[in-house]
Amino acid sequence: MPRKTSSINDLNLADWREYDDIVTDSLWRIPERDRSGAHLADYHGNFVPQIPDQAMRRYTKAGDIVIDPFLGSGTTLIQCRRLGRHGIGFELNPEMEKLAKSRIRSEDNPHCIKTLSVAGDSSDIAKTPAILRRKLKQIGRENAQLAILHPPYHSIIRFSDSPEDLSNCPTVESFLESFGRVVDNITPVLEDGRYLVLVIGDMYEKGEWIPLGFYCMQEVMRRGYKLKSIVVKDMQNNRAKRNLEKIWRYRALAGGFYIFKHEYIYYFEKLRSSRRKNLKRN
Repeated sequence: MPRKTSSINDLNLADWREYDDIVTDSLWRIPERDRSGAHLADYHGNFVPQIPDQAMRRYTKAGDIVIDPFLGSGTTLIQCRRLGRHGIGFELNPEMEKLAKSRIRSEDNPHCIKTLSVAGDSSDIAKTPAILRRKLKQIGRENAQLAILHPPYHSIIRFSDSPEDLSNCPTVESFLESFGRVVDNITPVLEDGRYLVLVIGDMYEKGEWIPLGFYCMQEVMRRGYKLKSIVVKDMQNNRAKRNLEKIWRYRALAGGFYIFKHEYIYYFEKLRSSRRKNLKRN
């Protein structure tokens, strides 16, 4: 039977029954994070490697380019090495960028791809677009085929003392403004019709549930993307609440709220340029 592939991945749909490990449901229960190779779980706030793994296999081909503007400890670019995708990552904290670079390089590179990390602010509209262009040129391309964003969940975890850090934004409004600039910087180099994946959770502040995920979703959509799917991911082993289950249960009963056990993975498709222009006019 001839191969039947799409324009955005290498999956052979003629053998679709063979892809049992590709998740197509909107509720994800991942019992244990991947800790193999360079994937370590010692950085508070990094996401499970299974998320970029699924995204790259669904929405990229071998040799495509993935952008991660919130690199952290390097999870996305480590997975790029495993799957044969080029990667470009931004990390605001210079010390963390050095650590990420070391971990990424420690992962085998059987596909001889390039993984480029930058110590810099991905929300900087004056510098980031030019840096992205230069990094793409190093790979020999003009555009990327996938963007994976895992920003801080506002102030839940403080990642640094830098005022540019999204986890230090004084208000939700300023957080969304900074997050929007990150999307603005990525959008010009992401190919039309390709995907942006956003991993984000909500927050609880001053007795109120803040739907941060949906606010960020709106920021992406108003920049020329259409929403393709929302995945709800189980968070049973959240480090921040580990060994504090009884305390959190008491707080929930006393405060009239429910305990966070999930986060969101949003999948967006970048609209063609003509449709983005119509969106702006409307």
